[in-house]
Amino acid sequence: MPDPVVTPAGTPAGVVPQQRAGLGQVLRDQRKAIIVGLVLAVASFWILGQLGEWRLAISLSVGVALGLLNHLVTERWLLGLLTAGREPTRAVMIRSTMVRLLALTAVAVTVAVVFWPDGIGVLLGLAVFRLIALAMTTIPLLKELKSQ
Repeated sequence: MPDPVVTPAGTPAGVVPQQRAGLGQVLRDQRKAIIVGLVLAVASFWILGQLGEWRLAISLSVGVALGLLNHLVTERWLLGLLTAGREPTRAVMIRSTMVRLLALTAVAVTVAVVFWPDGIGVLLGLAVFRLIALAMTTIPLLKELKSQ
C-alpha cells in the first residue's frame, strides 16, 4: 500500500488543517454508522420484546451503543490528529487503541457479569456492530480498488 502523499507542511494530502476538529463534523461524517446503530437497537427491542426478553434487548442495545461510541471516539481522535497537521505514528495509534479497547472491555464485561445471563447481550451487540461497521468501511475501499 503506498504511503499517503504529504504536503510540505506535513499534512496528508486532502486534509485541510483547521483550528479544531469538531464533534459535529464527526457526527455528520458518520451518519450512516449512527443510523445503523439506531436500527440495530430498535430491531433488538422489536424482535426480543415480542419474545418477552426485554433485559436481553436492553443489553444488546447497550452493546451496540458502546460499539457506536467507540467508533465515533476513534473517528474523532483521527480527525483531530489529521486536522492538527500531525501524522499518526504506530506507537501513538497502538497506545490510543489499547486504552480505548481496555475501557470498552472493562465496561462490557462488567455489565455482562452484573446482569448475567441477559448481560451477555452487551458482548453480542458489540460484535454485531463491529462486523457491520467493518463491512461499511471495507466495501467502499474494495470498490475503489476495483475501479483503479
